[in-house]
Amino acid sequence: MKARTAEEPVDVRVRRRLRELRTRQGLTLQQVAARASIDESTLSRLEAGRRRLALDHIPALAGALGVSADELLGSAPPPDPRVRARPRRRWGLTMWPLTRRGAAGGLQAYKIVIDADRDTPPKELPVHEGHDWLYVLSGRMRLLLGERDMVIEPGEAVEFTTWTPHWFGAVDGPVELIGIFGPQGERVHLHS
Repeated sequence: MKARTAEEPVDVRVRRRLRELRTRQGLTLQQVAARASIDESTLSRLEAGRRRLALDHIPALAGALGVSADELLGSAPPPDPRVRARPRRRWGLTMWPLTRRGAAGGLQAYKIVIDADRDTPPKELPVHEGHDWLYVLSGRMRLLLGERDMVIEPGEAVEFTTWTPHWFGAVDGPVELIGIFGPQGERVHLHS
């Protein structure tokens, strides 16, 4: 996404704000057009930049969106950068999301704590589409990857295709790590 600069033309900024405010409020073009007493096709062309924005459009559109004309003309406040999702617990793993949905091209980062009692792998190791990346912060992690049985120490990272049968657990106490999963790995680790 291209960075927005202070030099952004007013008409471009208003069109962007129109679309942002309308979609954030869950309003359709038809609803906003009706509230502003303008044609739906006119509103569509205004948002798309195919019709020139006139000053007399501003008060009606601002009123339709429940904002002041200054808010419509101004920049959107920057979003809160903090990620505030609740941890999820499953199969001896507690996972705190570190990224928002849709961020990083579909990749999701998590802080993960592996319970000390997650020390016995299942009879059949899972296989799924995707790629996993794990970085151990503390504790010792056991990683089964195909026929390999490894102990991953703090400060070590592993990266592998999840088409290889795999499982990770604790060796002799809880393990804290950072994990990055693609959409398929996230589904398996959190929702299966």
